[in-house]
Amino acid sequence: MLVTPLQTGQAVTMPASVIDLSLIMAAELVVGLVLGLGITLLFSGIQIAGQVISQVAGVQLADVINPTFESSVPIFSQILFYVALAVFVVTGGHRQVMEALLDTFDSMPPGKVIVSDTLVEAFTRLFTQSFVLGIRAAAPTMTALLLATLVLALLSRTLPQLNLMAVGFGFSSLVTLGTLSVSLGIAAWAFQEQTEPAIQLLLDALHVP
Repeated sequence: MLVTPLQTGQAVTMPASVIDLSLIMAAELVVGLVLGLGITLLFSGIQIAGQVISQVAGVQLADVINPTFESSVPIFSQILFYVALAVFVVTGGHRQVMEALLDTFDSMPPGKVIVSDTLVEAFTRLFTQSFVLGIRAAAPTMTALLLATLVLALLSRTLPQLNLMAVGFGFSSLVTLGTLSVSLGIAAWAFQEQTEPAIQLLLDALHVP
């Protein structure tokens, strides 16, 4: 709806055959997939943080249905995903993506899209950035849970009569919720910090100035 009125008057060379039309459509599809998949990878990084936190805290049974991937995901992944989505919209990430899409029509008009080998390198770097983002977002909670586990281990040694299973789960859940509520801003800041470089990386891979 946004792109079509701006590109209606552009002169496009008509393809000579169905094969040429198919190639042009495939090339245009690649451009859309690069932008869409790139942003999806960025959001997947923040969801990895929630999955790691759920595994370490032992609350992975509390899963919810994610309609996007048609699978069950930990509740913490959904929380972090919605926080990242809110940050993405508030900081204008959706406008940056739409601006990037419009810029591709200037640098690569329809029918003149060139798919280069730099796309593989760009997505490799994006995978790396996404994984690092997940680790950075989960680091405070993981550290707190590690310390909580050490404290419970010391208590179990000094008080053998203590029911560690009953106390440990509640204590770990309390530490998880407390630390996550405090460090949620850190996760949002880490996501915001990675958004613009990720979009720029995709534009460089598409040779958009």
